[in-house]
Amino acid sequence: MSDLFDRPVVPLASESDALATIHALQPHLQAGESVVTLVHVVEKAGGAPDKASVEQREEKAEEIFNVALDVLADDDVYVESEIRYHIDVATAIVDAAADADATAIVFTPRGGSKWVKLLTGDVADTLVETSDRPVVTLPDVEADDG
Repeated sequence: MSDLFDRPVVPLASESDALATIHALQPHLQAGESVVTLVHVVEKAGGAPDKASVEQREEKAEEIFNVALDVLADDDVYVESEIRYHIDVATAIVDAAADADATAIVFTPRGGSKWVKLLTGDVADTLVETSDRPVVTLPDVEADDG
């Protein structure tokens, strides 16, 4: 039986999210064994003009990945990264997990009021409802320390 953290797919939305998520994930990774797939989803506007150019969004994704890679630099884990483009963030993450044959989708919760989640939809809820593999929410260890 494989461990949940053997091949995690880790969605990252921002640099601060990358920092929090990777710090929370690190204690669960196995040196020399874990394969981490970092995923950043560029949410497409669904026919409306995008707010930023593709190049700007790709640069931002690389900055986010670099934060995670810097934290994992001394760990003996294999890290892959990929940018996904989709109108639905949760679907893109579930698809990335399937393509990577992930053992789990792993993230830390992001802030936001219940009203915002109600109006915009909650990616975490959608992941839990639609994923065919475990969805693991790790506590934000940085927030717990503060």
